[in-house]
Amino acid sequence: MKHSTSAFSRRRFLQGSAAGAGILAAPAIISSKALASSGEVNFTGWAGYPALAEKVFPAFEAATGIKVNFKELPDQDTMFGEARVALEAGGIDVIEPTIDRVGAWHANGLLGAWDESKLAMDNYLPGLADGAAGERSRPDGVLKYVPSNWGTEALVVNTAEAKLSTPPSLGDLFNPENSVVVRPHSALAAMGRWLDATGKLPRPWMDGYTDMAAMTELWDIALAEAVKAKGNVVQWWSGENEANAGFIANGATVGLNWDSTGFNLRNEGFAYVAPVEGAFAWHQGFVLMKNAANVEQAHEFAKFVSTPEGAAGWASAFSSNPVAKGASDLMNPDVAAFYNATFNDEALSKLWWWPDQSAEFLARRAEYADKYRAA
Repeated sequence: MKHSTSAFSRRRFLQGSAAGAGILAAPAIISSKALASSGEVNFTGWAGYPALAEKVFPAFEAATGIKVNFKELPDQDTMFGEARVALEAGGIDVIEPTIDRVGAWHANGLLGAWDESKLAMDNYLPGLADGAAGERSRPDGVLKYVPSNWGTEALVVNTAEAKLSTPPSLGDLFNPENSVVVRPHSALAAMGRWLDATGKLPRPWMDGYTDMAAMTELWDIALAEAVKAKGNVVQWWSGENEANAGFIANGATVGLNWDSTGFNLRNEGFAYVAPVEGAFAWHQGFVLMKNAANVEQAHEFAKFVSTPEGAAGWASAFSSNPVAKGASDLMNPDVAAFYNATFNDEALSKLWWWPDQSAEFLARRAEYADKYRAA
């Protein structure tokens, strides 16, 4: 299934920010129920982003009186496993997956519904909580996901030593002259997209996301080709800390990594480069556990991250794009300069948004990733 990139594009983000610059949200009105009950929210999210605990959670507590109990996890598969346990044991109110996983979380009965009357849906930039993203956020017509930040996964390159094509390509990840740091499932998708772009697949790579027989056919090919090129992998990563180590400790010259990795290494001789096939793009947000105990507080938490202050803090912590109107005016200009250096209009027009991935697809994808690592 193809999703329009225009609904999400950085150009829309920048236009929305400019349009929203003069209409910063009024201070949130905190529900009396939220203040009367526990005054806490149990949030499980991504490890490796210290500014969340250092800056964003204290700002939220100052604004609302609600304390965040934060559990850090390295990746979404771990989050999904913890959520399944918490469905029986409790202890999690809000988790932060990406939008392509919402269908699988919903299918596994993990999600409660957000009450839109307790949020501020007009705070979000165009295209992030409405349009195609809005449809994907409502797997059964009820809001199950609200955005927290968004960004990309592209090439992090050592500017002095990387061997790059002209223009740079996903294929550079499989050049034996490069030492690379990759996430297994992303590398397999990169191989598939590269083979697709060079006319070497029997059918479009996207077919594999909606048809499991097509997935087997296409991922078998991608796996075989990736295994042939595996000798140049110096580090696997699943979270931010491992990705950074791949370059700094293990000498990788090219990686397929999140924009936050590129931003963190920007002063260490590395650049963040959009491949000619288009950068992978992701959209991250909050889901409410079906058995959440602190429901009122969870709504205040999600609503705070839709305000300019909350969205700017959240995006700054991840070195990514904010979700709220007016938030970019509050962010570090270094972040804007970093993105503008990578994404001109052509690169924006080619953004490749991770498609919806069913629970069956994700299980099969994990098997391919394991085979790739073990080969």
